[in-house]
Amino acid sequence: MAQEQGDPGADVRVRGKQRRNPTPKAGRNLPAAIAVGLGMLVFVLGGLLFLPLGFVLIVTAFAVFGVWEVFRALETTGTRLPIVPVMTGTVAMPAAAYFGGTESLLFAMLLSSVAALIWRSLEGAAGSARSIFAGVFTLSWIPFLISFAVLPLHTFVGETPLGLWPDGVVPPGAWQIATLLLLVVANDTFGYLVGASLGKHPMAPKISPKKSWEGFAGSIAGATVVGVLAAIFLLDKPWWVGVALAVGMVAAATAGDLSESMVKRELGIKDMSSILPGHGGVMDRLDSIVFACPVAFILSSVFSGA
Repeated sequence: MAQEQGDPGADVRVRGKQRRNPTPKAGRNLPAAIAVGLGMLVFVLGGLLFLPLGFVLIVTAFAVFGVWEVFRALETTGTRLPIVPVMTGTVAMPAAAYFGGTESLLFAMLLSSVAALIWRSLEGAAGSARSIFAGVFTLSWIPFLISFAVLPLHTFVGETPLGLWPDGVVPPGAWQIATLLLLVVANDTFGYLVGASLGKHPMAPKISPKKSWEGFAGSIAGATVVGVLAAIFLLDKPWWVGVALAVGMVAAATAGDLSESMVKRELGIKDMSSILPGHGGVMDRLDSIVFACPVAFILSSVFSGA
């Protein structure tokens, strides 16, 4: 009864519990997020630098999980994704990019879209237009964009027996992808740290209230440092190439993050799933990467002669 009447000790205990709560005001369980994020980074980089075919399989697996989350989320709104052709295209596109290059990737995207159109049309007219649009949108958003991360490896397919780099020498294309991943991680990490501690001015309050201009500045600053170091030591390029890559990656990653936030707000959900502790769903991690992959591919092509 004393506690119900205003026991000051109760307030102290409550404040103590709040201080020990690992979830900061930005909404993440920070220790879990760091552990999962580092584990994913090591896993992906390990496949990229030592077993390129394994990296392609990892990219495919992430794309499959991402599409499955979107499929489940759309079901809650009554939109039925043509999952068979969409999932088939999701598996096919990274392989097409790796073994066939840009032309094969574009053909796989076109064929998957046509297959989704035909498949859904055969199921009946009710809701077909909405379902077909959702299918083509999902194919374009996830497997098509993320397959650009595999394209730099296509040139070396004939030189990788059993999926291993010849003589253990990692080619420039693999270092380009590693730089992309490091820049996206820098964008998320520095943006989160600065935004969580100093963020006061939201970038898009109606879409993502927790994303601030201060966090965006932190992303630019952190990614620039990482980009300059990567350009000099990994890519053997001038320092300004690293600056350009950093700005491009942060802009693309931010656009991807805001786009997924807009989709989630439209669907009325907070996270795509809870499969990754501290992060939410797979798409909550892929949102920035999928937009960054084609931008990185284009910028790397532009600066190839620098």
